[in-house]
Amino acid sequence: MNLKTNVAYCKGCGICVDFCPKQVLKLDDLGKITIAQEEECVRCGQCELRCPDYAIFVNQ
Repeated sequence: MNLKTNVAYCKGCGICVDFCPKQVLKLDDLGKITIAQEEECVRCGQCELRCPDYAIFVNQ
């Protein structure tokens, strides 16, 4: 698995979704981060870098 999320920390701001160049992430029905297309992840780290709540991590 390339990505790990901690939905308890996620406030649903959507910054990680906006910065993901491959559209790997999306917000679920509750407004929390979810991994929609993990196989498309290129491990750029933009989601982890931009998340103000440390709710998503990229495994290298």
